[in-house]
Amino acid sequence: MVQDILQNWHTAAMTTVGLFWMALWAFGLGYLISSMIQVFVTRERMKKSMGEAGARSVFLGSFFGFLSSSCSFAALATTRSLFTKGAGLVPSLAFLLASTNLVVELGIVIAVFLSWQFVIGEYVGGVVLILLMWLAVRLTYPNRLVEKARRRAREQEEGSQDGDIPDWKQLIRSRAGWRMVASRYVMEWMMVWKDVTIGFTVAGIIAAFVPQTFFQALFAGSGGGDPTVWELLLQTLVGPVAAFFTFIGSMGNIPLAAVLYGNGVSFAGIMAFIFSDLVVFPVLRIQASYYGWTMAMYILGVFLAILVATALILHYAFSVFGLLPDAGAVKSVTEREFFAVDYTLYLNLAFLALSAAFVAWKTKVSGFDVSISGATGERILLGLAMFAFAWLAAGLALPLITDIAP
Repeated sequence: MVQDILQNWHTAAMTTVGLFWMALWAFGLGYLISSMIQVFVTRERMKKSMGEAGARSVFLGSFFGFLSSSCSFAALATTRSLFTKGAGLVPSLAFLLASTNLVVELGIVIAVFLSWQFVIGEYVGGVVLILLMWLAVRLTYPNRLVEKARRRAREQEEGSQDGDIPDWKQLIRSRAGWRMVASRYVMEWMMVWKDVTIGFTVAGIIAAFVPQTFFQALFAGSGGGDPTVWELLLQTLVGPVAAFFTFIGSMGNIPLAAVLYGNGVSFAGIMAFIFSDLVVFPVLRIQASYYGWTMAMYILGVFLAILVATALILHYAFSVFGLLPDAGAVKSVTEREFFAVDYTLYLNLAFLALSAAFVAWKTKVSGFDVSISGATGERILLGLAMFAFAWLAAGLALPLITDIAP
């Protein structure tokens, strides 16, 4: 019994490290592209372009959100800024949905761990989410609540000033511009490293320790052929409910999504799980601090309804066209060949070198601040990430101190 537990512990640790090794270059490429966009496409221009909800404003909100693709916590702050500057609720929420779902780095990581159908589902689903959000808000628009939320958000940003708007053509040719890219690249990693560490560790633990029967019980109809309409609906509800109580962002959730899909959860259930990065508890808490709990719960309700509807729409649309992915084509994460001399090795070495150069450049220019904010959620995340590192280190060392197989 003890021997089996130790063997699973080692397998879990190796799976976590292997999953991260597979995804390292994808993270690096995604954050490089994202950093370049954030530096060379200024947000001040965005704020001047989005008025009340109209086709043009919603399109611009979505387009600027795509350009500013970032983790959900950074996107929340930018959305508040747009909202306080006068952008309508629908364009602001369109920006938020686009910046967290129409994300370059997220699509790359999904392609690494799942399949091309999920990448298409992510991007098509992001557009559907925005359209359904527009419809839902128009049907339920709480005028007094929105104005109250805007006043509250403006009070928090009182005294803030927009900076000068640089000429991007000059910036992209300048040393200062690329120094800003390096700084932004490092900051992107600093924002997500805790979520990624926890997410990959949880994925490894679940892959090694949790039996398939658990997933079949949690996600009704999983692993048993074509699920019924009601089973699909339950799976799309279980996905966001499970995600709600985690501190893991969308990037950290992708390897876990691969584990769930390998255990028979439907395409709809996986897409709902991936779309749930804006209905997790830390996001709800931040929204409440910006706009008040009533407005935060309104946004949560809208997002929950549209992500469930979008996941079901995608599932049946893909089914009609014969595009649903084959779960058997997604290898069990514990059976993957993680470490080999292939393109992954060379790409990882290239992005490790680039990351080291960017860290050195940022440190030389502005120092390297590793301080953690006093927010309770951030401190909890830090504690969980430190525990994850200790778990991984012990699990990797087990073959050296016991007789389990390496």
